Amino acid sequence: MLKPRASHLFALALSTLLACANVQAAPSTYRYDTTHSQILFSIDHNGYSRPFGRLHIARGWLRFDPDDWSRSATELDIDLDSLDMGDKEWNAAVLKPSFLDSGKARYAHFVSTSVERKDDTHGVLHGQLSLRGITRPVELPFTVNRIAKTIYGLHTVAGFSATAMLDRTDFGITANPGAIGRSVMVWLELEAILDDTAQTNKESP
Repeated sequence: MLKPRASHLFALALSTLLACANVQAAPSTYRYDTTHSQILFSIDHNGYSRPFGRLHIARGWLRFDPDDWSRSATELDIDLDSLDMGDKEWNAAVLKPSFLDSGKARYAHFVSTSVERKDDTHGVLHGQLSLRGITRPVELPFTVNRIAKTIYGLHTVAGFSATAMLDRTDFGITANPGAIGRSVMVWLELEAILDDTAQTNKESP
């Protein structure tokens, strides 16, 4: 029986290595840490001040590829009933049909459509936000803060900061135009825990 020539073995090994090099590793998948992830927003109050409100993420997942951001994506639900304006009566007023209308749709939903990389730590997340039964495109400039294991090594965590500017009238919120501004500034401080099952095990609101 003839032995394979050395050149044939080398060619086979080289082709195998090249094939492996061309296979991209799958992006890591994370689930949002709903305790350490928060959303703040601010809106003008008749020119006197810009009060703040706070909302919590109910559930969601994040897929992030640090080498190819275009392969990244996210989807999440925001619990409108978690609203905190610092006063119970104020909370109740903002949740009424003329504003957030949480009785009709308790959750706002965001799903990404693309991720645009600007430099090593900055990008823009493009997506669709559904609020009050209305869906509109939004852009969120963001910063990748850190991706690392926690101090005790229990989890791998990805941390991001993002902002957005929304026009409330785009979502049918037109009440009190003389007293409340149209532009809503939004800040998102997000932490997500590495979890390979996060995307497949997402719950429905």
